Amino acid sequence: MTDIQRFGSGGPYEDMIGYSRVVRAGSLLTTAGCTSVVDGELVHEDDPYRQAMTAFQIGIEALAGAGCSRDRIVQTRMYITHRAHADEVGRAHHDTFVDVRPTTAMIIVAGFLDVRMLVEVELLAWASD
Repeated sequence: MTDIQRFGSGGPYEDMIGYSRVVRAGSLLTTAGCTSVVDGELVHEDDPYRQAMTAFQIGIEALAGAGCSRDRIVQTRMYITHRAHADEVGRAHHDTFVDVRPTTAMIIVAGFLDVRMLVEVELLAWASD
């Protein structure tokens, strides 16, 4: 049986909702949804590119804290609130992962917990035990 490890970030929603920033089950690591909330505050309001860049960085740093490097990311998911943000969020994905090239999906959703959030991302990685 594979051991499961849970890693928190101290983010404002973790205790309120009851989730972990990263869960590692053997070689598989997955992040919770990452947005551009830094130190409890949304940053880069009205800027989908910078929100996405921040969200990706939060996810990458969370995986690193669980012992997994960016080059081990095998899948990403991007959730956006408006089709008009797709190009800028896609550009942020390109700028972050062009050399890694994980599988990906971009999904339009009705909204997020904070109406100022334009994008949320999830990362899935595969690292050796």
